[in-house]
Amino acid sequence: MINKKKIKARMCELGLVQKDLTKKEIWGCSEPTVSQKLNRIRPITLDEADALGKALCLTNEEYYQFFFAN
Repeated sequence: MINKKKIKARMCELGLVQKDLTKKEIWGCSEPTVSQKLNRIRPITLDEADALGKALCLTNEEYYQFFFAN
């Protein structure tokens, strides 16, 4: 399960907003879809998690903490 708080905190650190995730090189979807994915209403695919991890400049350990740890 994704850690919404950590993701949103890192987005703030990097000056990213949800609209930035709609870009084709990150998720390439609409803003409502991004919101639903970040709020765990819709699932995030592994490819989407990888793209978000790159956009957030996550290390391997951080990637695990953001997307897999409880």
